[in-house]
Amino acid sequence: MSYDRQVSRALDDEHRANIALFERVERALAKSSPDPAEIAQFAGALCRQIEQDVGRHFDFEERELFPRMTDAGDGDMAALLAAEHAAIRETANALLPLAKRAAGGTLNAPGLAELKRHALDMIERQVAHIQKETMALLPMLDDLLDDDDDRELAFAYAER
Repeated sequence: MSYDRQVSRALDDEHRANIALFERVERALAKSSPDPAEIAQFAGALCRQIEQDVGRHFDFEERELFPRMTDAGDGDMAALLAAEHAAIRETANALLPLAKRAAGGTLNAPGLAELKRHALDMIERQVAHIQKETMALLPMLDDLLDDDDDRELAFAYAER
């Protein structure tokens, strides 16, 4: 889908990058005996995704976009997305230390099983959330934001 607003395009680009990472993680974890080097590589990328997306991306949406949705009469959707953020943050908090250990090559077999469980949960939650934002939030921004707001928010988001 193509978006008119810079903010929508930036968020969509991040969503697409996250989906690509999640596909890579799922493929690696689906193997009967995952390659430790591959695990370390995706774990490092997963750490960056969690620290970037679950922090910066979610905070931006909650601070700048969800209030605009609520003001426009879509408070139920904003509340649903915020609740999903909270659930994803909880999963991310459990996953991040495991991913850091995996990236450092210090994760044992039981830790790998726990990493797999939390990573697959995170992926399931994130993909469903991204789909909702793609169908509801991003198209709505084309109507909610004028050119000045879009430019201001795009710059603010890029600086974080």
